Amino acid sequence: MDLEQARTNMVEQQIRTWEVLDQDVLDLLYVVPREEFVPPEHQALAFSDLELPLEAGERMWQPKLEARVLQELGLRKGDRVLEVGTGSGYLTALLAHRAGHVVSVEIRPGLADLGRRNLERHGVDNVALEIGDAAHGWARHAPYDAIVLTGSTPLLPAAFLDQLSPGGRLFAVVGEAPAMQARLVTCTAPGASRSTDLFETVIRPLVNAERAPRFRF
Repeated sequence: MDLEQARTNMVEQQIRTWEVLDQDVLDLLYVVPREEFVPPEHQALAFSDLELPLEAGERMWQPKLEARVLQELGLRKGDRVLEVGTGSGYLTALLAHRAGHVVSVEIRPGLADLGRRNLERHGVDNVALEIGDAAHGWARHAPYDAIVLTGSTPLLPAAFLDQLSPGGRLFAVVGEAPAMQARLVTCTAPGASRSTDLFETVIRPLVNAERAPRFRF
């Protein structure tokens, strides 16, 4: 397998065509080797337009979604980022290259170990990887300049908006299958924000994601 040709095909055929045109984002996809964050048994599919399985039914995002999120967040070198769900650590590594510091919280210890090993192997040293349930926010290191939820949530908890600094951006996939919206929320001032729905998609929900109360009769 010609890895570099496969990587180029991914960038040119999947990612550029999905409205990802930020050259810094595109260049970063050549810097961080996606194939080294993919489970070995799926390495041949590292550049495919697919979600790839991880442990406990979790999945890596499609490459185009990872790149689109990076572009939408518009990260800067001084930014402090919260990532909810570490997974294999690939998106974590991309965020870390663009930002000043990343706090990544993973609820599954096995995935946290996988992500930590991958990040350490690639010398990513501006990430604090913590184990816990951040589906309703993670106040420990707030405020954040950017927050990304790597699983969907039927309702977006208000705590995340409270933990954004002014000008901070949050990416989340909100709703329930088959109708979910990828949403970018920007904190315009303390207690105020604006939201933009970017595109429709369906991804697995966060463990313990916030849901609307169920009525009982």
